[in-house]
Amino acid sequence: MNDLGSRISAPARVLLAIAYPLLAHWASHDGGGVWAALALADLVVFVTIDGLLAPRLLPWIATAALLAALALSAATPYAQVLLLAPPVLFNAWLSWWFARSLRAPRQGLITRIVAGLYGCAPDELAPDLYRYTRRLTAVWAGVLALLAVVNGALATIAVPDGFLFRLGYTPALAISREQWSWFANIFNYGVVGGVFAVEYLVRRRLFKDRPEKGFIDFFRKMAQLGPKFWKELFS
Repeated sequence: MNDLGSRISAPARVLLAIAYPLLAHWASHDGGGVWAALALADLVVFVTIDGLLAPRLLPWIATAALLAALALSAATPYAQVLLLAPPVLFNAWLSWWFARSLRAPRQGLITRIVAGLYGCAPDELAPDLYRYTRRLTAVWAGVLALLAVVNGALATIAVPDGFLFRLGYTPALAISREQWSWFANIFNYGVVGGVFAVEYLVRRRLFKDRPEKGFIDFFRKMAQLGPKFWKELFS
């Protein structure tokens, strides 16, 4: 990817990430396939954007094929059904990704991020901070796994688009499409944001010597780690 593509990729992904839950939530209230297909198209571009900006032929072909399939699904009930899957799959993938990073010889994801903020190698962190970041990585793996399970359970009992209902069973305990969406597309992110904020307050009390001066400066320094750092972390 050229320099221009690298500069565009990160902010574009942020905008796509913000747009997805809004589109998905509206699709659940609208009940039609068009908005559901648009939300899923947002996810497709989120995943393939680096290949589109490179540009490389295969990602363009794959993206075009997926978008065409979603356009066809807009007139069917399947777009709404497919919308149930991302909150389960994405949280499960992130949980696996956090947990996988704890296996030697890898370093925990949070450990690597904190080391980047301190400008040192993970092994050079203070022992207590190193242990804390590894435990925090495990906590995030657990939180995300729990969210995947809850999202899966709610997707199973949602009516009329839930998995059980689509298989011909009306669950004894059921929720509406809108109730599912409030959790999967709104509250889900509130849980993640809440855990993040509480953890930051805990870390402020436990570790007085920090590289940032406050919460806003923390995000600024995270951004200053640069696209290369984040690309290597997510690779």
